Amino acid sequence: GTIGSFARGSIVGESFEVVQFVEPDFVPGVPYPGPEETVLGEYVSEGDAVEHGRKAWTAYREQGIRQVAWWIVRVPGENLARWIADSRNATERVLDLRTQEFIDL
Repeated sequence: GTIGSFARGSIVGESFEVVQFVEPDFVPGVPYPGPEETVLGEYVSEGDAVEHGRKAWTAYREQGIRQVAWWIVRVPGENLARWIADSRNATERVLDLRTQEFIDL
């Protein structure tokens, strides 16, 4: 389900994107290229974006893929994530906008 603050509307004109990052396989002698970043969708509702991210995270974990991946929800262009989850951890986190700290759900 949705989390309390996610169910509320967003600022008019604000949108939220779901982004997936996947770490590449290690290849000896090849410089680290950084994670592959893919925007999975953009939403008017933060709750809808989180729900999409949660589904992508859950499906990836259920497939047992060994590559490390993580998913975030953010306002396009922002550096802070509003929600984050990673493939090696069963804990979701949300950003407390008052303290700018992540809180485990």
